[in-house]
Amino acid sequence: MKTKLAGLFAVVLVAAGCHNPMNSVENAQKEGQRSMVSDQRVVTDMGLNRSVSVVGLNTAMTPGGVLKVQAELLNTTKSLHRFSYQFEWFDLNGMLVNNVVSPVVADQIEGGESKFISAIAPTPTCKDFRLKLLEAH
Repeated sequence: MKTKLAGLFAVVLVAAGCHNPMNSVENAQKEGQRSMVSDQRVVTDMGLNRSVSVVGLNTAMTPGGVLKVQAELLNTTKSLHRFSYQFEWFDLNGMLVNNVVSPVVADQIEGGESKFISAIAPTPTCKDFRLKLLEAH
């Protein structure tokens, strides 16, 4: 009897999992909460802006006191889009840190995909940032 109940329970679990439309799992009791930035520190060219949007920006400090930035992007179309991005870094006074050159990173995002891109400031003197997003041609 126990074997039949265990088998029935397994079949019910498998059947329930097959009909679940969700394709991701997240912890309901989140320990790490996002600190979303609500300002306009993102520059996007008009071509890319029509298809890829910035859902949000999250900032944090590393244990060493260095600024860390994460941006969530969403491709609102059904097709793949290639793009490049670059972070610029600013000091406490809002001045561009000239001796810091962040690389331009080539990337892509599938249609309907949500994707995270991130960077860590190169020095602790960098207190702010700007993210440039450009469509690849």
